[in-house]
Amino acid sequence: MTELNTDYFIRCIHTLEHAFKALNEQPQESILYDVYRAACVKEFEIILEQSGKLLRKRLRDYFASSKQADQLNFKDIFRYAAKHGLISLVH
Repeated sequence: MTELNTDYFIRCIHTLEHAFKALNEQPQESILYDVYRAACVKEFEIILEQSGKLLRKRLRDYFASSKQADQLNFKDIFRYAAKHGLISLVH
């Protein structure tokens, strides 16, 4: 397996944590609350997208060709990742 660079992914997680902390420090009627809420939503979207990209790269090892992994749709990436123990299912 090749080593994945997760630096950007980790930075996005830290950014989300900081934005969420700042969000909770603002009154709900303030403009800054709206700004931090939007930042949280955007960072979450970025993290979800990065998760898919990183998992797709890791899943290439489980298919006959990289092309098969590259053709997976977004939901299937997470299904196969769970199937192969790359992520856990929490209920």
